[in-house]
Amino acid sequence: MTLSLKAPSAGLIVAVKTLLFILCLLPAIHLALGWQANTLGANPIETLTHATGEWALRLLLITLVVTPLRRLSGLHWLLRLRRMLGLFAFAYALAHFAIYLWLDQFFDVNAIALDILDRPFITVGFAAFVLMIPLAATSNSFAIRRLGGRRWQSLHRSTYAVAIFAVVHFWWLVKADISEPLLYASILAVLLGLRAWWREVERRRQLSVPPTAKHLEKKVIRLVPRQ
Repeated sequence: MTLSLKAPSAGLIVAVKTLLFILCLLPAIHLALGWQANTLGANPIETLTHATGEWALRLLLITLVVTPLRRLSGLHWLLRLRRMLGLFAFAYALAHFAIYLWLDQFFDVNAIALDILDRPFITVGFAAFVLMIPLAATSNSFAIRRLGGRRWQSLHRSTYAVAIFAVVHFWWLVKADISEPLLYASILAVLLGLRAWWREVERRRQLSVPPTAKHLEKKVIRLVPRQ
């Protein structure tokens, strides 16, 4: 079993991706059915807005969990799931923003602009959404080839800023019980702390490698042809 998880077959990876796709889609199906059956409570628009936003944040954090989980478990194929998770996080964020624009503000541009400028939690949430757009747009092999691996990685490091903004957005939105945003903030702090620690360990490892001693350097003998 351990060997199969370390080096799973292509069929097993497809099965895992299919199951993950269904699991990520279930909250959207539940909300759609609840909207149709009118079972989302006294304020269904608020329920939809909050639920899609929370699922966007949850999936964003799960996306960030993939790399530490891969490093700790040695299951390198888990990286193949990261793109799908990130795109689902963006899809829920897009639904969250669309519901706000359409069902909450009815595309009132002036009211939306005032909200973004005057209400800090909306300002931060809007910034997180804007930062997610180029990440979603470049989550494909063509973008990686076009940008180059190093530039693509630099761009996608903004995921950390997105996650911070999203947690702050949720924290500022909740006025009374902050237990849930505190949980998300704690998870994010652990994930970012692990990355910072691993980066520091790698930096120290590189600094600890002594430079090549001069007496060990190979002498270059140049052969000069006779005139």
